[in-house]
Amino acid sequence: MKILMVCLGNICRSPLAHGMLQHLADEKALGWTVHSAGTGNWHVGNPPDHRSVAAAKRLGYDISTQRARHFSPSFFDEYDHILVMDSNNLKDVLRLATTPQQKQKVRLFLPEGEVADPYYDNALFDPVSKQVEQRCKELITELKLQYRFIGI
Repeated sequence: MKILMVCLGNICRSPLAHGMLQHLADEKALGWTVHSAGTGNWHVGNPPDHRSVAAAKRLGYDISTQRARHFSPSFFDEYDHILVMDSNNLKDVLRLATTPQQKQKVRLFLPEGEVADPYYDNALFDPVSKQVEQRCKELITELKLQYRFIGI
């Protein structure tokens, strides 16, 4: 299974989700591939924000080797699930989808609500990272069950 996490600049929220879900999936030997991208292109090639790196590290995850990428329409064909951090990212990604099948792959990362963007508020990095970690643990359970149910 291939999963893509998406936020605005691909330096705060989506790298957290990318690194955490990949780490948790690897611990369970699920064979999943997790990546991330941003709907904006101004950080392409940059590492995650140092505050996200530090918050992840405090929870036991290393996201320091990731590099920001810009969301590409080709990702609809490459990924099974595209999880976005907020409604603006959802609109931006869905606008690029050209088929119902592509649109079905896209949903909010949180089942109810959005992941706050911590970029302009240092105090948000730790709560956001904990929220993302909790959701990643839930996704492991949900997606394992979903794929076991359909026989994959």
